[in-house]
Amino acid sequence: MIPQAFIQELLARVDVVDVVGRHVQLKKAGANYLGLCPFHGEKTPSFTVSPTKQFYHCFGCGAHGSAIGFLMEHSGLSYVEAIRDLAQSVGLSVPDEPGPGGEVPRRDPGLLEVLSAAARFYKQRLKDSPRAIAYLKGRGLAGETAARFAIGYAPEGWRSLQAAVPDYASPALVEAGLVIDAEGEGGARKRYDRFRDRIMFPIRNPRGQIIGFGGRVIDDGEPKYMNSPETPVFSKGRELYGLYEARDSLRERNGAIVVEGYMDVVMLAQHGVGNAVATLGTATTPDHVRKLLRLVDRVVFSFDGDAAGRKAAWRALEACMPQASDTKRLEFLFLPPEHDPDSYVREHGLQGFEALLGQALPLSEFMIQELSSRADLSEPEGRARFLALARPLLQALPVAALRLQLLHRVAEVGGVTPAELEGFVGAAPPRGGGDSAAGGAGWGSQPPREQRGGSWQAGRTPGAGTGQRAGAGLRPKSAPPAVARRARLIAALHPALAFDPIDEEFLPETLVRWLELLRQQPAGSSLAVICESLRAEHPQLVAALERDAAADRAMVAEMSLEEARAEFGGAIAQLRARGVREELAALVGRGLSDPAERERYQSLLSGRYKSG
Repeated sequence: MIPQAFIQELLARVDVVDVVGRHVQLKKAGANYLGLCPFHGEKTPSFTVSPTKQFYHCFGCGAHGSAIGFLMEHSGLSYVEAIRDLAQSVGLSVPDEPGPGGEVPRRDPGLLEVLSAAARFYKQRLKDSPRAIAYLKGRGLAGETAARFAIGYAPEGWRSLQAAVPDYASPALVEAGLVIDAEGEGGARKRYDRFRDRIMFPIRNPRGQIIGFGGRVIDDGEPKYMNSPETPVFSKGRELYGLYEARDSLRERNGAIVVEGYMDVVMLAQHGVGNAVATLGTATTPDHVRKLLRLVDRVVFSFDGDAAGRKAAWRALEACMPQASDTKRLEFLFLPPEHDPDSYVREHGLQGFEALLGQALPLSEFMIQELSSRADLSEPEGRARFLALARPLLQALPVAALRLQLLHRVAEVGGVTPAELEGFVGAAPPRGGGDSAAGGAGWGSQPPREQRGGSWQAGRTPGAGTGQRAGAGLRPKSAPPAVARRARLIAALHPALAFDPIDEEFLPETLVRWLELLRQQPAGSSLAVICESLRAEHPQLVAALERDAAADRAMVAEMSLEEARAEFGGAIAQLRARGVREELAALVGRGLSDPAERERYQSLLSGRYKSG
């Protein structure tokens, strides 16, 4: 977890105008800057950046946030990645706190330099290889497309890369996955290029930096594809090929197409389908799904129609279940057996492929179809097997409207009532993760009322004594708006926090009431479900939360549960300290003539109520 003090220092050093200006053409307009919004299509500028307030805001689509939030939304970076990107731009080193094993993750910027040098070398060598050029032309690749994706060629020699770097013996080459260092005959070390005689596909992170490579053989050798190994800057389970190149199209279409091969991405882009990305020789992971759902509202997984393609699609569905929500659409598209996306778009063109996209199956339909094919639904034993196979998938779904719909559909197919199926499936885990993610048992279910921090109506601390309290004004008269908003949004996007008992004295009444309402929601409820369930009775609270979410949802949702707990605790402490100060001032203003008031004053000064 990155210390909050560092984040505040970072935001004080960066200028949001500079950060946004790297991606959006801005013009001075009075005290602010104005430009075309990068998050939705518009012809008249409605996107403003305030240098004094250090935030951006679009009056057209409502996009709003800080420099960190802009990088997350525009470049698809995670919360931590955005902080590191900003820190690097102002020459700060992000402090790494030890992880669970006590180790601090390594990050060597030198690896990015050698990877970039290798990419330039491979790109130049492609121009010198008629054989590699002929292969790509035979696949229908245009020169402009090859240049856009920086496609290159690794020569046949064992140590060709030696011409690209000043020191072939540098450990950075091995650490970056470009060179293999092995023990040869007689115990001597032998060093040689990992990629030889292969078409090279550079893999970029969301910032456009090259972090790895995929290499494809030109002839019939094995392995057909070879990827960079896991390195400090590259992990196959988290990265997607083509994500950087697809960034503009992803925003324009508000959708992503996930395919399996590098050439699928490249050829789809060449034919006008610019929002395709590919997994890197591995199954789709929850990290892949999370990364895409931060950028778009619709994700289509496009696989071959054979057995291997359906197996890959099922593994993608399993990765999708914990990330599914009522406002996102996850779909599955199966191509004819004789085609992959590359061959299909070359034969049928853009219109043909887009027509095929219209036949994609929603996640729910694919799940029912696949499970039904694995059981004989005409007999009780088969229906029992169907329900048993569906159970872990339903348990993985966050508690939301989609889960309710799937419960009814599965119950119908399985021959039971929704209530019976709900009892069989049991409660879903909270979105933030299970007990291990929450830091202990009990976060996934609502504790008894007497164990909570108190109700919003009471506003008293247990054990405070009987009779009228000396300091009657236990709520701050004017809570700092930004702090209260932050606490309210964190609690809504990380519902497990609402189950943590807290001393509610000195907290703003609206925040205490909001926490009490959250405790009444089913465990793990999504923000959309919370808002809809409370909108009729508490429209003002819901409207305030939705305004908060429009401004800072991306940043808060990206936090892990532990990070959210730390942020929430800091906000609560800040609000409580303000309340203490206000009561001290009120007591002093009344002259402290009453013994009870003097006792209360001494209690507050001693710090008894400052620690929550």
